[in-house]
Amino acid sequence: MPVQPTYPGVYIEELPSSVRTITAVSTSVAAFLGHTRRGPVNQPVTITSFADYERRFGGLASDSAVSYAVQQFFLNGGSIAVVVRVGAAGTGTSASRTLTSSETEASADVLTLTAREPGAWGSGLRVAVDHDTPTPKETFNLQVFDVAGGSRESFTGLSMDPGHPRYVKAFVDSASSLVRVTLAQGGRPDPVGTVSKPFGDQLPDLTPEIDVKIGAVKHTFKIFDPETDGDPPGTVAKLALLMERKLRALPDAPGKRAFAGTRVTAFGRRVQVVAGSTDEADVVHFSGDAAGPLGLEDSAQPPAFALAGGVDAGPPGPVDLIGSEADKTGIQALRDVQDINLLCLPEVAGYGNVDDAATVLSAAAALCEDKRMFLIADAPASWENLDAARVGRAAFDSVPGTHAALYFPHLEMVDLLTGRLRSFPPSGAVAGIMARTDSERGVWKAPAGTDTRLSGVRALSVPMTDRENGLLNPVAVNCLRSFPVVGPVVWGARTLAGADVLSSQWKYVPVRRLALMLEESLYRGTKWVVFEPNDERLWSQIRLNIGAFLHTLFLQGAFQGTAAREAYFVKCDKDTTTQDDINRGVVNVVVGFAPLKPAEFVIVKIEQMAGQIEV
Repeated sequence: MPVQPTYPGVYIEELPSSVRTITAVSTSVAAFLGHTRRGPVNQPVTITSFADYERRFGGLASDSAVSYAVQQFFLNGGSIAVVVRVGAAGTGTSASRTLTSSETEASADVLTLTAREPGAWGSGLRVAVDHDTPTPKETFNLQVFDVAGGSRESFTGLSMDPGHPRYVKAFVDSASSLVRVTLAQGGRPDPVGTVSKPFGDQLPDLTPEIDVKIGAVKHTFKIFDPETDGDPPGTVAKLALLMERKLRALPDAPGKRAFAGTRVTAFGRRVQVVAGSTDEADVVHFSGDAAGPLGLEDSAQPPAFALAGGVDAGPPGPVDLIGSEADKTGIQALRDVQDINLLCLPEVAGYGNVDDAATVLSAAAALCEDKRMFLIADAPASWENLDAARVGRAAFDSVPGTHAALYFPHLEMVDLLTGRLRSFPPSGAVAGIMARTDSERGVWKAPAGTDTRLSGVRALSVPMTDRENGLLNPVAVNCLRSFPVVGPVVWGARTLAGADVLSSQWKYVPVRRLALMLEESLYRGTKWVVFEPNDERLWSQIRLNIGAFLHTLFLQGAFQGTAAREAYFVKCDKDTTTQDDINRGVVNVVVGFAPLKPAEFVIVKIEQMAGQIEV
């Protein structure tokens, strides 16, 4: 605010700068939609590595084209991806398990745990319960672990009382990424394993032989042998250590660790014996004359409770991928996500009906126009030769082409799940190439050429010669080629509107993507203009800010020309904004740029000299 001078002296006032920096937006965040092993349905999830994908979506799956596409994206230079799990509607269910309690008069269901996400992966979850807490008569501990994925979650001191600060439903639902609680009432769930009755002040006689059986293996042993064990255990904790040592020394069935991994825990005046496996058949049963005094004859439970009933959703069809804008499903789930620049739909390549593929790609291209994204389309898997590609190209004429590019053929790569060569849609690898090119050279560089080697690719499903390539390039099909020494590379950079007969200004991929970057950057960088006084001062600030942004790009080599006036212009004055525009609250800014276009055809002319005649 202005300084109010009240005394003789020097006053300092800071004035706001009229320069507001415009920052170029990211250009290489790729979105992938389709079937995955697990993950939230129709919810975008941002990942920064394939390890993130494995943790969140379950890793590679033979029936998931998206999983391989994401792997190829990061393998070829991608850094940030957004994944949306989409499946056939109404076919996926979540695994669950209901735990019972014997603390009430009649054993009753008290706790139901349901896998947080639908799919067969939930049947690999295991739950363990114990009462080893500071208040063993009131609270309990809960462990959830994924046998296949390796993740584990532990929740301690839980209560069945809704008024307790660690009420099981509220606490687990908010903290767990694996399960949610759908029922919580009554007493605590029974612990896993075999739990003794409470011991008195003195421990019972531990010298008699006792029988123990885990699965089909049965042994007889002594918990305490005066001849070999020295002094008898004086506390429950020492008893637990002694029992664990004796049980682990017993021989196992071939290939199992039910005895070798046995755990014995002391809590209060009780001990809990749990077999060293997650197999529900490995229940620890004690019998014999010593089992009664030790209180180990009852309450035998499995070492972990397995969730069951999870069913995977089927592969998404065209309706599932297109989704609903109102419900934000399918590709419409991306509408509220910022900073997505590339869109890949590898599931579409497997559609037997090319018309279905064109329908999905048309909806995706329309979304790309609204969101200023770029669609990387895969050629159908049915294009097994050059003739099939030439005939099938007409099916994609209905797809809006200025925001999309089509790549052919598929990639031959080693499937890490089987070790054999298999064909994959190229969109994931091409998206990674685009991301790598953007970071190394800039979005104005065509993502094609000898520098765009496809990592991990052994061969291409349809090898092509130069003349065969020349049949597809004029109709805007970007070919993937393999050259000696160089290897497999991207050898085309045209949009679907880049056919020679169309003469589109958006013929080339880098020109379209550069324009999208400029549009989004200016859209975000000029929001400060809204509600400012619409006069010459504002117009000059707009020219200054946009001009500084474009000049930075010019110095980086984004535009044609040897001088700035040849590369771009910014016009915002009384010629673009009339008095009528001012009265209607409108300010018009005209921005022009001279894009670099790729040297698609390099023509070298050689002339033989006839010789020199000296005069």
